[in-house]
Amino acid sequence: MPRGRYSLHDPHDHTPLGEEHFHCAPGPSGWRYVAQRITPSGDHAGSVDLAIDELGRPIRLELHASGWQVRAAALDGVTWVRTDATGAHADERNAPAHAITGTSPAFLVATARLLRLVPASPATRVRLVAFTDPVLAPRTLDQSWALLKSEAHATDNGPLTVDEYQVTALDTGEQHTVHLTGDVVLAAPGIELENLETPPSVFG
Repeated sequence: MPRGRYSLHDPHDHTPLGEEHFHCAPGPSGWRYVAQRITPSGDHAGSVDLAIDELGRPIRLELHASGWQVRAAALDGVTWVRTDATGAHADERNAPAHAITGTSPAFLVATARLLRLVPASPATRVRLVAFTDPVLAPRTLDQSWALLKSEAHATDNGPLTVDEYQVTALDTGEQHTVHLTGDVVLAAPGIELENLETPPSVFG
């Protein structure tokens, strides 16, 4: 069960946004990721609880941030309920999308698992519902993912395969690179792996 800490920052001006303390693990029905978000000053900023099935589809998501909560799942596309702390402003919505994204590194792992790309294959288009900080506002977006290469790196615990993805935002054409190993993000825009107590899990 990988357990560790990511540092988060604004990908454009590198302003620190805090940390995400996480643990995750594959299971008989898929993969689950649980994390707590911490502000740069050390205050609690929210939480992430994501479960995907063996095909990479989100079967349960619960997000908390800034007094807002989102519960979502892959149901007729993506269906979610977003509400404030009092429950007075609950809003249920649906979008014709494949999966979910946001600032948590968990969503990069989940999208890669959903697409199951092979190196040098054509880029694959995916429609996602993004829940954006600070109030988990929903936005539907389209991305293109391509697996550029997979390389094995020697470590004390044996070879570690690192996958390098190129992700393109189809509305702006902006491209960035994501490095994953198993169910852990090594580096991505706005994300740095600061500490990993146990090796990443390898998906079957």
